[in-house]
Amino acid sequence: MSADIVSVKVWGEFALFTRPELKVERLSYPLMTPSAARGVLDAIVYRPQMSWHVRRITVLEPTFPADFPKQAAQQPYRLIGIRRNEIQGKIAPRTVEGWMKSPSSFEPYLVDSAGREGAQGQNRTQRNSLILQHVAYRIDATPLLTNRANRPRAKPEDEEDHGLDTPAKYVGMFQRRVVKGQYFHCPYLGCREFACHFAAPDGSEKPLAGWSESLGLMLYDIRFDPKGANRPGFFFAKVDKGVLHCDTKGPGPNGEAPVEVLGWD
Repeated sequence: MSADIVSVKVWGEFALFTRPELKVERLSYPLMTPSAARGVLDAIVYRPQMSWHVRRITVLEPTFPADFPKQAAQQPYRLIGIRRNEIQGKIAPRTVEGWMKSPSSFEPYLVDSAGREGAQGQNRTQRNSLILQHVAYRIDATPLLTNRANRPRAKPEDEEDHGLDTPAKYVGMFQRRVVKGQYFHCPYLGCREFACHFAAPDGSEKPLAGWSESLGLMLYDIRFDPKGANRPGFFFAKVDKGVLHCDTKGPGPNGEAPVEVLGWD
């Protein structure tokens, strides 16, 4: 394996990798998407001078509670239904600025049934979601330098920022932070309420080698344009012996061709 590849295992009790075609009533993909994996990596190490390129995601056997049903534990993934309270909108920044200038004009943003006729409550809506239960993954990725690498910093450098920007520099930074359990914000599995644990792989992980399935189109990532023209990209996802190959620059673990992202030029 290349020296420029980082590996981290993540696990949690719940996960929700939302399919974009079903956004109101949320339905999760069967496993982590490359964009969700990148979000986990960014939570541990983020620098404008580099970006994470996810190469593969391996589905691992999770650790189940002692009383967990054996039949469900033998499945490659488990979907359960939950109902959550969600807000219907956001407070505009101009509204907050108006409250700061004139505190007497402040109106509370209620998200329960208090203060409003009807059972649903003000600014609140209930939605059903099908989420994953008890998941574990190994993420393999490579840091790629951006056009801001080796240029003057806008902010003072810290101890880890000194020296030339190279992939090896950020690999070492990532590995040190994983061992120490450090992160910029808590990593999560798709949605922020589903926080996850992470650690360096120790060789005891067991991939789901018995799971091979074609999953069809899956969200790869979103290209964020400074002008606001954000473009999602999709790829044909296939799990082969528990491994999702999503490398657009190199072959897969079994010699598969680099994946092609649809929707990007």
